[in-house]
Amino acid sequence: MSPYDLHGRTAVVTGAGRGIGAAIARALDGAGARVALISRTASELEAVAADLGGDPVVLPADLGTPDGPADAAARALDAFGGRLDILVNNAGAVLRKDTPDITVEEIDRLWEVNVRSVLLLTAAVLPAMVAGGGGSIVNVSSISAVRGTPRRAAYAATKAALDGMTRSLAMEYGPRGVRVNSVAPGAIETDMWQAPLAIAGVREQLEAHVALRRLGDTDDIAPVVLFLASDASRYMTGETLSVDGGMHATMNLHPPV
Repeated sequence: MSPYDLHGRTAVVTGAGRGIGAAIARALDGAGARVALISRTASELEAVAADLGGDPVVLPADLGTPDGPADAAARALDAFGGRLDILVNNAGAVLRKDTPDITVEEIDRLWEVNVRSVLLLTAAVLPAMVAGGGGSIVNVSSISAVRGTPRRAAYAATKAALDGMTRSLAMEYGPRGVRVNSVAPGAIETDMWQAPLAIAGVREQLEAHVALRRLGDTDDIAPVVLFLASDASRYMTGETLSVDGGMHATMNLHPPV
């Protein structure tokens, strides 16, 4: 049997209505998992679910509210008969803004969505994972957690916090069979990047900083999440895998070739 085979397993993917989350849901479904899709917009979730073959569960929820994560976890576990094998914390908010102009409300919203919701949702499903003999949690971080990028101080802080959370949970729950890892995408062509890429010269400047000389797409991220969710990574925990075309690890000192 392939170590990537997920038949008989259940998975929750947040932010699953589009972009990276939708691609992750398709990858897990394709590997055999039954997937619960979570985001705020039911119509987007239903469109993704229509393309899946493994009896997906659609769970509209606002994870940024205090009670949203626990409620979503309860509904997912109910749909799965109390068992959960995989949790992918992908939902997130982004903010590009000059630091002196950032408001308290904007900072609070970023932390509510990018950090608090992840911790609360994870805490709500961990007992079921432990009772089921273990599981895999994959958090979607960002290159901004490890590379300084302008106008992203608040966003970068939340993603660095997510990586720290990943390591702490890995140590806390490794003895109980739960692995916790992160994936850190670089510049991926999603809705989040549409506005910046529409500015003349931005694409070329970005690509010049990527060793592979192209921006990523959602299907560059999904297989890495599948790897971390599956038994192929059974001896990995506490790691953050950069999926950025070499962007965080290299420096272009010459014009692109």
